[in-house]
Amino acid sequence: MTHHDLEPLFVSHAPGYWPQEAIADWNDAKWQLRNRVDSLTELESHLNLTQEERAGVLLAGNKLAMSITPHFFNLIDRDNPDCPIRRQVIPRIEEGWNAPEELSDPCGEDSHMPVPGLVHRYPDRVLFLVTDRCASYCRYCTRSRVVSGVGEQQLETQWEPAFKYLQEHTEIRDVLLSGGDPLLFSDDRLDKLLTRLRSIPHLQFLRIGSRIPIFLPQRITPALCEMLKKHHPLFISVHTNHPRELTSEVRDALGRLADAGIPLGNQSVLLRGVNDSVEVQKALVHKLLMCRVRPYYLYQCDLINGSSHLRTPVADGVAIIEGLRGHTTGYAVPQFVIDGPGGGGKIPINPNYLIDHSPGRVSLRNYEGETFEYPDPSQISQSSLAQLHELALNRCP
Repeated sequence: MTHHDLEPLFVSHAPGYWPQEAIADWNDAKWQLRNRVDSLTELESHLNLTQEERAGVLLAGNKLAMSITPHFFNLIDRDNPDCPIRRQVIPRIEEGWNAPEELSDPCGEDSHMPVPGLVHRYPDRVLFLVTDRCASYCRYCTRSRVVSGVGEQQLETQWEPAFKYLQEHTEIRDVLLSGGDPLLFSDDRLDKLLTRLRSIPHLQFLRIGSRIPIFLPQRITPALCEMLKKHHPLFISVHTNHPRELTSEVRDALGRLADAGIPLGNQSVLLRGVNDSVEVQKALVHKLLMCRVRPYYLYQCDLINGSSHLRTPVADGVAIIEGLRGHTTGYAVPQFVIDGPGGGGKIPINPNYLIDHSPGRVSLRNYEGETFEYPDPSQISQSSLAQLHELALNRCP
């Protein structure tokens, strides 16, 4: 990793591997989708593939399709198989091996699905799976079983039963739209979906989880942002793993969303050889803040079938948080979490700053390793309270 890879610059990458005549259509989202790289022939025409990558591409159709937008493909280093962008989207042969601990549904979503397409795992919020398609496919996708059309399951969202469930369960106040990627919907279709949800009185706010601003920034048009403004309070969680992904086009797309009043948070996945160092993570979170995106979660990579080559030790995530906390602004420090296997939900994992806790006292350490004693609050006794009342009465005029 060179300093150039990590410096907080926003570089344009159009058109890169594509011919100059592509410039005229480069900013057209539909052109980007039509020209996605999705075959071995296309890959080999642009990159020097390793044997592991070539075999991975040949096997990819059995698990999770390969598809990469031209915008994102331009970030790949042609000759470096360890390129952090390349490792995220180009299949490798290791995907074909399932470690004993890996699961088809690592977050237990299917077992918390009262209606097909609607996951109700937390008391007051639900996950609404509205599509099985993305602009590009991440090789560590936690829903690889259902997205891209070649997984072992099909996503069969039942729309009317889902809306009926939401209407009947008044404890639900928050709906997260995901999939797949909801921002692949047309403006009109997304507007109708959000309007339908907004018609349910007890739904207080809506969220969209999307990698579109990163994979396909051309999709974030002024018209889309104007439509989204109608549905506040609306939040968007984007997904960025490496500072190189934050190009000038991505920065501008995120800026349009922020200007529309949409709070933006970032969810990263900790990946071996991609972002598993303090140096890379610090560069990433600093660039995110410059894009007006708050680093939100850093996920330990889920126990997805065929992902062992990308998973890191949990201790690496703890060390990264320790390397950020106190060494940069608190706004830049995400929460490191593990999604409890089988449906346990997000479990926060933190460095141990609490050394000891005894009655009336806690021992703490700061980011520099210095220790501090903090007294737990003392409880005022009834006799002391009576004395204060008596003193106050004696001072009455």
